[in-house]
Amino acid sequence: MPIMKNPTILQVLITLTMNALPLLSLLLLPLTLSTTSAQLRVDHYRNTCPNVESIVRAAVKQKFEQTFTTAPGTLRLFFHDCFIRGCDASVILAFRNKSAEKNNPDDMSLAGDGFDTVIRAKAAVDRVAGCRNKVSCADILAMATRDVISLSGGPFYGVELGRLDGRVSTKTSVRKHLPKPDFRVDQLKSMFAQHGLTLTDLIALSGAHTIGFSHCDRFNHRIHRFKSKNRIDPTMNVGYAMSLRKQCPKNVDPRTAITLDPTTPQRFDNMYYKNLQQGRGLLTSDQCLYTDTRTRHIVNFFAANNTAFEHAFVAAITKLGRVGVKTTGKQGEIRRDCTAVN
Repeated sequence: MPIMKNPTILQVLITLTMNALPLLSLLLLPLTLSTTSAQLRVDHYRNTCPNVESIVRAAVKQKFEQTFTTAPGTLRLFFHDCFIRGCDASVILAFRNKSAEKNNPDDMSLAGDGFDTVIRAKAAVDRVAGCRNKVSCADILAMATRDVISLSGGPFYGVELGRLDGRVSTKTSVRKHLPKPDFRVDQLKSMFAQHGLTLTDLIALSGAHTIGFSHCDRFNHRIHRFKSKNRIDPTMNVGYAMSLRKQCPKNVDPRTAITLDPTTPQRFDNMYYKNLQQGRGLLTSDQCLYTDTRTRHIVNFFAANNTAFEHAFVAAITKLGRVGVKTTGKQGEIRRDCTAVN
């Protein structure tokens, strides 16, 4: 698939079609780059490690072929990293006293395959003499995220590079900074806006749930304990709910994994939005995007046009990748070991 160019412009065109933002906001969108994002470049390593993207891609592909969990695990790791302290690979740090981000309950469910993907890719890069200790773990995570999306059938796009790795990671910093599965549109919109992400970005990034899984304890209340006659959330398709009840009975192990997309769980496509139209969103935070009339038209647009979804997703994940980046030596470093500060 060809590399997508100028995602911000494409996002503007999509948003114009949907009349989702006032005209003034649309005109200002290209100007909303943070000062740090201006220092990121797709060709950042052209002189220091020119083959870094192919090296990372080969390592990610090898891991992906071993287990599909590599894809959603890596993608979710990137999202969690960027939402806490910015995109600086602080989520990968591990401390003996278990005080790092990854030890917060909200991060405990991050798949080990995501961490392993970055560590393997870092090792592959550092095996190349000229590249050793030249490429940050934060950039490797960003490239690996693009690669797992592409390997799953999604778009291949240029990744902005030049991030440094953070030196700080605390368990307490995660609290109240990640979306909850029972969030509704207003809560989601507020949290994403804190990172400069629009409503369209929010809905596009939610489309990442076209792959991956959640656990029974994240939605059991929707199929067993909802305040309705049949104890099922009325926004959920009844047939889907009954199927989920079989997979997640009342006394099931809460860690039991259920695919977020019941239709094409291992393909990055727009089926997520089609599922929402049918009441087959697994989490409240998924289904509310369709039940809320303020966002339904965007869901319908992406459900009808996979290309539009891909363009919007690339625009949104590129903006996400600029959040809180560290680009000077005072702010961060290039870790020799992704799990430890130098």
